[in-house]
Amino acid sequence: MQNQPSLLRKLIKSPSVLIGFVLVILIALMGLSAPLLTSSDPSAINPSNRNKVPGFEVTERDDEGNKINKVAHFGTDSLGRDVYARVVYGARVSLVVGLSVAIISVFIGLLIGLVSGYFRRVDGIVMRIMDGLMAIPAILLAIALVSLSGASLLTVIVAVAIPEIPRVVRLVRSIVLSIREEPYVEAAISVGTPTPKILWRHVLPNTIAPLIVQATYICGAAILVEAILSFLGVGIPPEVPTWGNIMAEGRSSFQLFPHNILYPGIFLALTVLGINMLGDGLRDTIDPRMSKKL
Repeated sequence: MQNQPSLLRKLIKSPSVLIGFVLVILIALMGLSAPLLTSSDPSAINPSNRNKVPGFEVTERDDEGNKINKVAHFGTDSLGRDVYARVVYGARVSLVVGLSVAIISVFIGLLIGLVSGYFRRVDGIVMRIMDGLMAIPAILLAIALVSLSGASLLTVIVAVAIPEIPRVVRLVRSIVLSIREEPYVEAAISVGTPTPKILWRHVLPNTIAPLIVQATYICGAAILVEAILSFLGVGIPPEVPTWGNIMAEGRSSFQLFPHNILYPGIFLALTVLGINMLGDGLRDTIDPRMSKKL
């Protein structure tokens, strides 16, 4: 119990953890409170407001059909949609994809890694399958899966999660291989302790801290991959506001209206930066030896 306050103090004193945590929380709050931050419909098309620069006053209609004037803080796109509203609502999709991919890949990778590391007979077969998946570039594999299954939020999450599973498997397997040779594990085996109990009590707790760090990196990578897929037109459907879709919409007129790519790009960069800084800080705090090896 004495180690918990000590670890908490170390996390609070880490600039990387604090900056990353603040950035992630701010982006998460922005996505959750999107209806409070803007009253504009992110999918509403208004041809009269096409390609307005940031700060331009545009005309919209309320629910009763009355005209109202609003300031387009981030400008509008080629269809007259409010870029600010689309960026704010786009944070929801990016965070959902990042968190879902991290949870799915860590959960499945943990199960496979435990089995592969503890049971030597299946280790060779499992790791050859994982090596085969890792040999395929993550972007190409995700594009292929989305193309076969059709573009949707669920398809993108599954397509992005599959390439991340082998990395989790290799991490967990390496931990299990080292823990399995520890005296307390060998003693538990010698007295006939059931295998599930050994994995639950002795092996699994040693994988928690590395997996938390790995999950942050997976979350950041998943957000980037989703944006790339949407930018290429093979990700989430264009009518759904995502940062990748917003940038894809504005690439044809980037030289004349750079705000269509600039603002979603800034929020995408800040989100991934915050997640990666949080992961680096957790890594350095939980196991400083890992940072020295890198």
